[in-house]
Amino acid sequence: MEFTELQRQRLAKLERLRDGGIDPFPPRTERTHSIDSVLDNFDQLAETRERITIAGRILGGRRVMGKLSFAHIDDGSSKMQLWISRGDVGDEWFNRFRDDIDTFDVIQASGTLRKTKTGEKSLFVEQMVLLAKSLNSPPEKFHGLTDVEARLRERYVDLIVNEEVREVFRIRAHIIRSMRRFLEDQGFMGVETPLLQPIYGGASARPFVTHHNQLHQDLYLRIAPELYLKRLIVGGFEKVYEIGKAFRNEGVDRTHNPEFTIMECYQAYADYRDMMQLVEDMLRAIVQDISGVMTVQYLDHTIDFSHTWQRVSMPEAILEHTGIDILQATELDSLQAAIREAHLRVEFKPSWAKQVDELYTTFVRPRIIQPTFMIDHPVPLSPLAKQRGDQPFLTERFQPIIAGMEVGNAFTELNNPLDQEQRFLEQGRAFTAGDDEAQQMDLDFINALMYGMPPTGGLGIGVDRIVMLFTNQETIREVILFPHLRQRDL
Repeated sequence: MEFTELQRQRLAKLERLRDGGIDPFPPRTERTHSIDSVLDNFDQLAETRERITIAGRILGGRRVMGKLSFAHIDDGSSKMQLWISRGDVGDEWFNRFRDDIDTFDVIQASGTLRKTKTGEKSLFVEQMVLLAKSLNSPPEKFHGLTDVEARLRERYVDLIVNEEVREVFRIRAHIIRSMRRFLEDQGFMGVETPLLQPIYGGASARPFVTHHNQLHQDLYLRIAPELYLKRLIVGGFEKVYEIGKAFRNEGVDRTHNPEFTIMECYQAYADYRDMMQLVEDMLRAIVQDISGVMTVQYLDHTIDFSHTWQRVSMPEAILEHTGIDILQATELDSLQAAIREAHLRVEFKPSWAKQVDELYTTFVRPRIIQPTFMIDHPVPLSPLAKQRGDQPFLTERFQPIIAGMEVGNAFTELNNPLDQEQRFLEQGRAFTAGDDEAQQMDLDFINALMYGMPPTGGLGIGVDRIVMLFTNQETIREVILFPHLRQRDL
C-alpha cells in the first residue's frame, strides 16, 4: 500500500507509541459509562465525585494551552469535553497527547466530572489509554454536504463526522421497529422466504442472475417475496409478513436502488379495502411513534396523515391530465396514436401496459402530494390482482402515493389458478414482444392456487421510501447505508 504524507506522519507517531511501550490497538476497554448516561446523570455523578471511565473518538481537534489541553470525544451516543491537565495526567501522557494523539484517534479517559467556568460539562482526566490509532485524518471534503459522492463511498467517515446522518439511520431503525410492532400487534406472523429463487416473480422487474455450481442451475435474486408469501396463505397461515431485501436489475435514480428493503404482508379473508385501512393505520402509527404528531415535513410540503386518504381512479386521472381515455384506447397502436394526436412528449413503450404506466408516471403521479390511493389499475398492468366484478378490465388494486412517490402496491389477490395461468401467458407474450420486465410463468405457484387460496388482501411497502419521507431526504441513497454507486473509473 502506498501511503500519503499525512498517513506517513501518523505512522511515525504510531511507531513512537509502540517504542514507548504503548499498544496502539489494545484488545479491550474498561469503560464504565456511555457519554449519554454521563450527561443524563451529570449532577449526581459530579456531586459524589465518582471516578468514571468513558471512551470515544476525538472529534473537532485538540487544543493545547500551556499546561492544559482540551478535546471532545464522541462515542456514538453523545460527545463530551475532556479537560486534560499536566498535573493530573503526568508529563508523559500530557506530552503524548500533545505530540502523538490525533483527531479521529479513539481513546479511553478516566476521571471525575465538573463544569468549566463557562458551564460546559467536562471530564477532568486523571488517566488516558489509546484504544485505536487512526492512520487517516478527517478529509475536509466531508464537512457539510460539499461532496455527496465521497460521503456515500466512504459512509463510515460520513457517519463519524455528520451526526445528522447518524440520526437518519437511527430513525430508520425506529421506523422498521415500529412497522414490525404494528404488524405483530395486528396478528401478523413474521416469516422468511427465499432470496434465491428458481423463478423470479411477484413484480414487474428484471432480475439479477446467479448460478449454483453444484446443482448446475441458474437462480435469481428475488424481485419480491410475494409468490412465496401467498403459498403460505394457501398453507393455512392467515396473516403473514416479511421485511427484507429485494433486488431489481434496474436503473439508479432518486427513488430507485438495485438493492432495497421491502415489507410485504398478506391477510386471508380480506381484500384491497382492508389493505387500504391497514396502510392508513400503520403509517399513522409510525408517524405518531416517530414524531408524536400527524404531519411530516418533506421538502417543500407538509404531509398530513391525520385525514382519510383520497381515492383516485387511474383512468380518470390519466384522462384529466393528458386528455387520453385509456379505457377507449385499449390497444398499443391506438394508445400511441392518441399520444401523437395529443402532442405529448413521452417515451414510447413496447406494450400497452408499459405505455399506460409511462403516461401515469409522467403526467399524474408527480402531482399527487397528500396521501392518496391510486385505484382502478387495468388488468394488463396487474397480472396478480383480482378483476373488479363490475368492470372486468380494471382490478382491485391500489398504490399509496405520497409527495409524488409510489410508496407501495396492494390488491385483492388473484386466487383463480386458471385465470392466473392465462395472466402469466399474457405476460409471456409481452416478454416476447420486448417487455423485459414481464413476469414469468410459475407452474408451482399455479399448483399451489389449485389447492385453494381464500380471498386475500396483499400489500407491499417500500421501506426506503417511507424512510425518505419521515427523515426529509430527497434521494434514496441518503437512507441506505451503503447504496450502489458506479465504479470510480467510470
